[in-house]
Amino acid sequence: MKLILKQSVPNLGDVGEVVNVKPGFGRNYLIPQGFAYIASAKNLARIEADQARAAEEARRDFLEARRRASQIEGLSLSFQENAGEDGQLFGSVSVADITDRINSGEIDFTLDKRAVQLDDVIKVVGEVLVPIKLHTDVTVEVTVSVEAAKS
Repeated sequence: MKLILKQSVPNLGDVGEVVNVKPGFGRNYLIPQGFAYIASAKNLARIEADQARAAEEARRDFLEARRRASQIEGLSLSFQENAGEDGQLFGSVSVADITDRINSGEIDFTLDKRAVQLDDVIKVVGEVLVPIKLHTDVTVEVTVSVEAAKS
């Protein structure tokens, strides 16, 4: 019996896969539990259309991420913070600070703070390259320069 899986089933397959199972397993377990439905010609055509739509959406998301990356690429941010003699900041520069500064610039979208891949807050004077992940395949680096504020 051929079925199309609605969700991933361990040791059987993933969403959208056409699997061949024994009729009893399909009729008594997979279909009643909502894990699968019968692989008719109509259902197979619908699955192919859904997969094509998902592929087109993924391609559009990737192109949009590349367009956004071109706006951010090469951006240099400068922060002036109070610091001690040894270069340690009294405060810090966080992901929220970096995101706010980028969003206040001349970009036509709002950058989500989860895109900024900063491991820990910046607590020293100097330059740091901060990666920004806009898509699984699109990452851009922004230079963050922290200077001691003149009092």
